Amino acid sequence: MPRVLRIINRFNLGGPTHNAAYLTRYLPSDYETLLVGGSQEASEEGSHHILSNLGVEPLILPELQREVAPWRDRGAYTRIKKLIKEFKPDIVHTHAAKAGAVGRMAAADLGVKAIVHTFHGHVFHSYFGPVRTALYKNIERFLARRSSKIVAISDLQKSELVDEHRITSADKVHVIPLGFDLTRFQTDQVAKRALFRKVYGVADDEIAIGIVGRLVPIKNHDLFLEVIAKVSQRTGRRIRAFIVGDGEERERLQERVNELGMSQVMGPYFNGHGFGHGVNGKPMVDRATITFTSWIKEVDIVNAGVDIVMLTSLNEGTPVSLIEAQAANRPIITTRVGGIENVVVPGKTAFLSDSGDIQGLEAHLTRLVEDEALRMAMSQGGWNHVRERYHYTRLVHDTDTMYRSLLN
Repeated sequence: MPRVLRIINRFNLGGPTHNAAYLTRYLPSDYETLLVGGSQEASEEGSHHILSNLGVEPLILPELQREVAPWRDRGAYTRIKKLIKEFKPDIVHTHAAKAGAVGRMAAADLGVKAIVHTFHGHVFHSYFGPVRTALYKNIERFLARRSSKIVAISDLQKSELVDEHRITSADKVHVIPLGFDLTRFQTDQVAKRALFRKVYGVADDEIAIGIVGRLVPIKNHDLFLEVIAKVSQRTGRRIRAFIVGDGEERERLQERVNELGMSQVMGPYFNGHGFGHGVNGKPMVDRATITFTSWIKEVDIVNAGVDIVMLTSLNEGTPVSLIEAQAANRPIITTRVGGIENVVVPGKTAFLSDSGDIQGLEAHLTRLVEDEALRMAMSQGGWNHVRERYHYTRLVHDTDTMYRSLLN
């Protein structure tokens, strides 16, 4: 029975957690998998409900954290080496940068037969300055030499790793897109839409626009707010914007909303069934232009309730929010960065603009807001595009095939 030690940075909402959870749960029964993850960051919504729903119980290593801290990273490295000696894996598969660095070093030092790393994104542009970026590239080149296989989650990401950033050779990179169970985005859409719009007081004649993700600089919510401000002044339609997520940027973004002259509200706590408690225990249904909802685990209800999904990131791997938006048949407006062009169908399920092109994003959003027939037309192909391409059974099959080739 092949043994797999799977190591992930942390269990936050996003593609890496889904990827690790589905692979742990659904690999063929002749595999034995131990899933290990670091501590959750205080500003992030945890995703342990994803693991619980699948019956997966991970081992948490408090030493394994996202930020670079040599003394703590050394502790994580030592702890993982101890796990490898006890579990005796045939494969160590790491997900994301920190787990990839610590886990691959430990596995290589102990002579594990197969070492695999999945890039769920990369930090080679838009995160750090040139000196630090160059350092991280050199580290990844060193780690790639100690890896049996590198997994890219899109063809474009493989091209970036091989041709643009020269992290490793093409023959070492295997493309395996992410996989999910997307069926919930197709079920009970009418009821979910009515629920969301009741909770947040969205009128029938209002166009709701959503952006889902961590409130961190790389997601560039400033651009989203600037586009919403311009379109709300330009269009004759009433629009509402929903920022779904939380993080270190929230207070600054709330100040930015005020600077742009838009009204805002912190939305009511949403528990998937209706109102939570707002001010003095009463629901809040203020029709502000911008609503900060914080994290909502029931993102299928969000996607059913909004009319348009946006993403304004500076860099992305494979954005889960855009896969889920298409699964819910929602038209998309996004920046053209990272692997996004591999995720959507440009011009059919999504309009793309260059990063920072506020005029292009504004024009696309205005057009979609004002043209109901266009919104409907762009909604038609989303589900057909993602339902097989990003299903977890394909993810499991592709990974199983790769593992067996390495072990043989």
